[in-house]
Amino acid sequence: MDPLVEIAIPVYNEKHVLAHSVRRLHHYLEETFPYRFHITIADNASIDGTWQAALELEAALPHVGAVRLEQKGRGRALRHVWSRSDADVVAYMDVDLSTDLDAFLPLVAPLISGHSDLAIGSRLTRGSAVVRGPKRELISRCYNVLLRTALAARFTDAQCGFKAARTVVAQALLPSVQDEKWFFDTELLLLAECNGLRIHEVPVDWVDDPDSRVDVLQTALDDLKGMARVARRMLTGAFRVPVEGRPRPKLPAGMARQLPTFAIIGVFSTIAQLLLFVLLRTVMGPLWANAVSLVITTIGNTAANRRFTFGVTGPERAFRQQLEGGVAFLLGLALSTGGLALLHALAPEASRVVEIAALVTANGVATLVRFMLMRAWIFHPRRLGRRPAPAEPTAVHTGRRDDVR
Repeated sequence: MDPLVEIAIPVYNEKHVLAHSVRRLHHYLEETFPYRFHITIADNASIDGTWQAALELEAALPHVGAVRLEQKGRGRALRHVWSRSDADVVAYMDVDLSTDLDAFLPLVAPLISGHSDLAIGSRLTRGSAVVRGPKRELISRCYNVLLRTALAARFTDAQCGFKAARTVVAQALLPSVQDEKWFFDTELLLLAECNGLRIHEVPVDWVDDPDSRVDVLQTALDDLKGMARVARRMLTGAFRVPVEGRPRPKLPAGMARQLPTFAIIGVFSTIAQLLLFVLLRTVMGPLWANAVSLVITTIGNTAANRRFTFGVTGPERAFRQQLEGGVAFLLGLALSTGGLALLHALAPEASRVVEIAALVTANGVATLVRFMLMRAWIFHPRRLGRRPAPAEPTAVHTGRRDDVR
């Protein structure tokens, strides 16, 4: 029997678009999709007649069902549908169908074959075609840069409403995903990567929905809180689940332990530097505000990495290591100051939000270089009088479908 794919469509007060979108999706899948499918409309406590519209679609169309939850939250809706699914692959897409449906088969095919464990549509990878306003584009790119620099994420687009997973994998991960709202997707992907699972990315054609109900500012704040919570769980080892991953190349000695700690310290340093920059910007120019905030946070960053990332305690060599950390500081200062100078040369009237975005991007590049300098020079085991440990694998499991079951 052909594999079964279940597509969840979480909705809240979407009566005006629900019938058109579901009928369009249903027709597309019946005409072009080579596998069995089921569409589940997950109503998040709508109050505008969405639930009645969902029931009418369930009665009118084969392969369409509807469930109602009495609490809001996209993550809550996906958890409810996916955790009860008996399909081989579970997926979801936004009700506005902003993503071109021609990307759906490429999304789920690697999951059906067992090649990958999760799959995401990406608007930020080569080959994608995106139409949306500059504000949402800037916020999306900054968010994904933060994920990469602070939490070492390797996927390119955490927020695109076009994702799928092998059901056995999704159901193994869901109990460890805590968020019930918009951060649900990001937490699920970070959890999968942390446990050695393979995420397949598909470049998509995507057109922004002008009627989007998302509160961008509140969602951004919730996402930052979610990142801090995930960082704490990574530090304490609570971000592991009983699902077998795939083999990975061996990392140099100690790097598998050092990278997450360095990334977590980095996110707190970045937030502290941005807060200081905004505060100092009220009394001095952008270049001086950037330099002073970097000096203060670099001292704290070097001390924290000395203690927690590289396990160096005691006063011996502490002053020398701070001086050597100053070299990494100068590199970061050159990158971020140069980025700000270039920004103001190209756009003299750039807003404070654009300044901060440019600062985050430049600091992300400087952070990667700083880690390599600390690891290969400042805190190298030979300079500390330690014997280097052998290289270590990050995972040793196969991650095949039969293994996960």
